[in-house]
Amino acid sequence: MPDDTDRMNELLERQRRAFLKDGPPGLKKRLDLLDRLENAVRSRQDDFCKAISADFSVRSEHETVVAEIFLVIEAIRQARAKVGKWMRPARRCTSMAFFPGKSMVMYQPLGCVGIISPWNYPVQLALSPMVGALAAGNRVMLKPSELTPATSDLLATVLGEAFAAEEVAVLTGGAEIGRAFSSLPFDHLFFTGSPNVGSLVMQAAAKNLVPVTLELGGKSPALVLPGFDMDRAALSIATGKLFNAGQTCIAPDYAMVPAGSVASFVESMKSQVASMYPSLAGNPDYTAIINDAHRERINRLVDDAAAKGARVVRLNPAEENLAGSGKIAPTIVLDVDDDMPLMREEIFGPVLPVMEYDTLDEAISYVQRHPRPLALYCFGNDNAPIDRILNLTVSGGVTVNDTLLHVAQESLPFGGVGNSGMGTYHGEDGFRTFSHAKSVFFQRRLNGMSLIRPPYGHRFNRLMRFLIDRKVGKD
Repeated sequence: MPDDTDRMNELLERQRRAFLKDGPPGLKKRLDLLDRLENAVRSRQDDFCKAISADFSVRSEHETVVAEIFLVIEAIRQARAKVGKWMRPARRCTSMAFFPGKSMVMYQPLGCVGIISPWNYPVQLALSPMVGALAAGNRVMLKPSELTPATSDLLATVLGEAFAAEEVAVLTGGAEIGRAFSSLPFDHLFFTGSPNVGSLVMQAAAKNLVPVTLELGGKSPALVLPGFDMDRAALSIATGKLFNAGQTCIAPDYAMVPAGSVASFVESMKSQVASMYPSLAGNPDYTAIINDAHRERINRLVDDAAAKGARVVRLNPAEENLAGSGKIAPTIVLDVDDDMPLMREEIFGPVLPVMEYDTLDEAISYVQRHPRPLALYCFGNDNAPIDRILNLTVSGGVTVNDTLLHVAQESLPFGGVGNSGMGTYHGEDGFRTFSHAKSVFFQRRLNGMSLIRPPYGHRFNRLMRFLIDRKVGKD
């Protein structure tokens, strides 16, 4: 272990020396870094699809192309198109008391950024934050997940070919490497994963006063309002829940439907699942659970709920035996309550608890009483109740009348709040996260500072009365 720690510290020091020697990179260099990253992803697209599928045993190639390749390339495209604008110093208002001085904010790279990425989207969640870090002019060290070893090794190879170690470096290994990595004195540490591990990462980073961005998870609700087309809601919720077999941090974790509509919702879910996945076991479109331990954890949550009185409805259109396939059938769980771990823990699998509510206020109150989720979904025909939900609930992000899609908007910040994380990235928000906003005030040769320096007297008193009592117009 000391050898690994020494190696990581040496690599970080190499990156820091290179950063100090070269200074903040200009626009041309940043565009070159982004171009190299895009070329690396494009040239090895097929290899990434194969590696991810190998790690999952079955991972839909189409889902990989959409979520891992397309979203990363879109992030690079926007950064490349906008980074010149993002880099420009921003003028700020100067108080009348300090005229004719000038105020501005300039954005500087922090230096050396650490990224710890998870297994569920092993390329996207490694490279999307890297886009923001490189656009902001930083050096990057990446620690990918040990649960996707084929993908992590491929990332190390591909990024090693595209970048010098002083620019981007990848460190593979198990949990002990991750713990040592999170203790390094980075200029910023970015972590995506569970709240439990995020807490440990934050504790480790705090020893070096390293600022952190935590992208966590939580129980993201899907709230269906009265009068909304149940088939449409079920299609969107099933799509969001079953993409990557539910192994998505913003997947709908539970659904809330109006009282008396549970049976209708279940029937709609059955129909939509059968349409999308007429079979499961040999279907390459339906992704497997990452490993035995996670599959057993999901099954334990369902079994515990059933033992406590919940009704379990398995949606297995071809009635296949899934033993040995690595897959779990889409599952709806009814009559749930908060005493069940299923309703306290993030499920991270193709299991959807369904609750019913009598009034909108009751549904909103339920969301308010629980830890703030990473995402919230609401389905409705009228603006007033949707606005009420948006105003009274706090979540990382929201998609209205669909699921997942807010994460694909590079112009929107993506991040959690409270238990679901802190800090944001994507697009300009990622650039800002990995930049230092430095305040700069330019003093003019002719200025009024002589009026507020000792010795104080009547002129000072009159000036202060004027500045304090003056009326300031509205913006």
